[in-house]
Amino acid sequence: MADWDPIRPEDYFTLEGQRGAIEEALGRYAEGVGVSHVILDDRRIVGRVTLSNIVRGAFQSCNVGYWVSRADNGRGFATAAVGDIMRLTFNELRLHRIEAGTLLDNVASQRVLERNGFVRFGVAPGYLKIAGIWQDHALYQVLNPTMR
Repeated sequence: MADWDPIRPEDYFTLEGQRGAIEEALGRYAEGVGVSHVILDDRRIVGRVTLSNIVRGAFQSCNVGYWVSRADNGRGFATAAVGDIMRLTFNELRLHRIEAGTLLDNVASQRVLERNGFVRFGVAPGYLKIAGIWQDHALYQVLNPTMR
């Protein structure tokens, strides 16, 4: 995932580092600002889908991010996971909008979003620091069809 992730400290890849990451995710969930789910193939974890930056009030919006292991790419897991998290976002959390960003050349991720009804609405220059470099991202959004 190095090409698509921020540079992480070595301890992130240890058991303790992963415990810490899970504790942080649970804390964001308790605060109502994030929701993380694993993506499963039967009982095997193949990826993760996460809602972040949940904002209430007049905005009623969040961001979605996801990844699937390289060995499991192309098997529909990301498309299904994004569809599932959309239903949770719109039906249970009652949010109005989901935003996602992809690196400009990440066509596979863009297809996942488009299959789920996301529409590209712009490009954000220097949006995220990925692989140690501030990189441009294509921005996508989808609106809750019951809240128009």
